[in-house]
Amino acid sequence: MTRTTETAVDSRRPVRTRRNLVVQAPGRVELVEEELPDVPDGGLLLETVATGLSAGTELTFVKGDHPGLHAELDPELGLFVPRPGRPAYPVTRLGYMEVARVAESRTPAYRVGELVASPYGHATAHVSDPVREHVVPLPDDLDPVLGTYVAHLGPICANGLLHAASDVVPEVTSLGQGVAGRRVLVTGGGLIGLLTALFAAELGAGEVAVVEADPRRAAVAEALGFWVLDADDDAALAVKTRWRHGPGDHGADVAFQCRGRPFALATALRAVRPQGAVVDLAFYTDGADEVRLGEEFHHNGLRLLSAQIGRVPRGQSFGWDRRRLSAETLRLLQSRGDDVRRHLVTDVVNLADAPALLADVAAHRRHVVSAVFTVDEPSDG
Repeated sequence: MTRTTETAVDSRRPVRTRRNLVVQAPGRVELVEEELPDVPDGGLLLETVATGLSAGTELTFVKGDHPGLHAELDPELGLFVPRPGRPAYPVTRLGYMEVARVAESRTPAYRVGELVASPYGHATAHVSDPVREHVVPLPDDLDPVLGTYVAHLGPICANGLLHAASDVVPEVTSLGQGVAGRRVLVTGGGLIGLLTALFAAELGAGEVAVVEADPRRAAVAEALGFWVLDADDDAALAVKTRWRHGPGDHGADVAFQCRGRPFALATALRAVRPQGAVVDLAFYTDGADEVRLGEEFHHNGLRLLSAQIGRVPRGQSFGWDRRRLSAETLRLLQSRGDDVRRHLVTDVVNLADAPALLADVAAHRRHVVSAVFTVDEPSDG
């Protein structure tokens, strides 16, 4: 017997086209009008309310230095291989921090009007398959600007905390097991670094230090209550002077490396205590040729853990999936949402202004910690 899916539709006529942010070429970003496909059985039509900018990753496409423009990951072999004959541009999907209202639902799993988070890119609408895509129901009273963190960027940071916990205990039951009561260093005071630092503080870290050279970001870290160190000074020496565990045992219990520059990784490796761990959340578009492994890394017996959002630590996947990491993000926002809104969200502009903002940030004419693009009214198509 075939089950017929009843369709629920918003009382307004749902959109049939969308505006999508596309990188046509390095330095050239445009909003492009596109047709939307029909909503299939089991699918959703999402109308975007807000979409957040992940400046670090997205600007690499705008500037043309993302390694994925010239090579692609073979998912079977786990190797990056050249992509001959395949043009790098246009990049038709940019971004992963979206909040939307369900405008049409062909599944009883989601109701029309429901607020959800889902990482589908900077577009005014999206046809979603919730069986294959990460769709997170949000509380109706949650500020959609804060909701942009829930589906992907918050889980990136939470996954870093999960890696730290997995390094301490064989089975993680609480995200705080890697930081509670411990001294935590975060290198890089961008959005991921500051949100990771907030996670650590909220989960009971004994003290959290943030290394950041940019005075604007350093001021944000200080306003959030962290011990702030200038990356241009010897941050490792300061950390090891303040955080003494015993004779010959100084430094951070764990460091979260959140800036894709080799000197930041070198600082993290120098600053952790003997046999400590560096959890690396950064993306090194130019590699990390300056990192030295012959000094502190070797002689102090350190561990370097790559916390990439596509994988949770080995052995933790059953208890810690993407949905649970999103739930941890929601918990953080319920506790520290006012701080996030006040200090991390530095720019809120209409999606129509997104191309100009991206161009300005890429050219260093404008600085943002976190920008959110809002969509005031959906297109009638």
